[in-house]
Amino acid sequence: MSCSILRPGLLTTIQDAGRYGYQQAGVIVSGPMDPWAQRLTNLLVGNPAGTAGLEITLLGPTIRFEADHLICISGADLSATLDDQKLPLNRAMAVRQGSTLAFGAARSGCRAYLALSGGFAVPTVLGSQSTYLRAQLGGLEGRSLQAGDVVPAVGPTPAGQQLHQRLLAHSPDQRWVAAPWYPEVAPAPASGTVTTVRAIRGPEYALFTDESQQDFWQQDFTVTPHSDRMGYRLAGPELHHHTEREILSTAVTFGTVQVPAGGHPIVLMADHQTTGGYPRIGQVISADFPLLAQVPPGARLRFQEIGLTEAQYWYLRQEKKFQQLQRALALLHYP
Repeated sequence: MSCSILRPGLLTTIQDAGRYGYQQAGVIVSGPMDPWAQRLTNLLVGNPAGTAGLEITLLGPTIRFEADHLICISGADLSATLDDQKLPLNRAMAVRQGSTLAFGAARSGCRAYLALSGGFAVPTVLGSQSTYLRAQLGGLEGRSLQAGDVVPAVGPTPAGQQLHQRLLAHSPDQRWVAAPWYPEVAPAPASGTVTTVRAIRGPEYALFTDESQQDFWQQDFTVTPHSDRMGYRLAGPELHHHTEREILSTAVTFGTVQVPAGGHPIVLMADHQTTGGYPRIGQVISADFPLLAQVPPGARLRFQEIGLTEAQYWYLRQEKKFQQLQRALALLHYP
């Protein structure tokens, strides 16, 4: 079983849940920029949550399925079609061998996720199939997908195979069939809007001037074109410190907002380094990583301050919602 890449799109990589356990050696975690969307696609096709799928950025690829598959697309709405018919988001879909998946313009968000039941059969490197482009590690030869690639697939899970057969049994002549049920999912941010992400104060928050602290919470920032999977570089008001003294390099993580000497913040993303030496003014809460990941270059975002207890509440609420969905889908997969 495999998929052929006819056109690669702007940036299409293989990502699973991430490469954990090696940060002390300087090996980054990587994984999906929008972890919620990636988990959801896997859930809907009967995969374990961390199964490797495709992360598709802004301009999507064109893919021919070389076998029957059960697929799901979630995250950004990049105008996906199958054999020129529009596809829905957040639904399991049985597709036929020889079908061609294509993407068009971004209607909302900037990163879509494609899961196949069973996932992709690429090597596991240091416990993960995630692609880390800078180190050419994981995924398919450590790089983004290119035209002419044939990406092997594992084959459907028992749950995925069962659902695939049920869907096609009711419509044997159709090229693809979508499941009639789907979860309610908030749409990704639309272009032209200001996305508000919640954050707590960072460990060096007190080093910043009162004016810079106010600007951080009250002003809009623009995600510049010099942003990537490592970090979002923001344009907006310059943020200044009280002192010129340097700080020791220390641990950073996904969502850490650090401010270099130039005063322009950087929000660290999935391919962030393991340590950093810039003052950390804020930390985006885990529950808002999906929102953050869908803000495209050129769009604006704003930080909203909340406390640690509230951040933990929203994280637990999000996890509870996912577990409820998982239980509901288990009943549908195994009626």
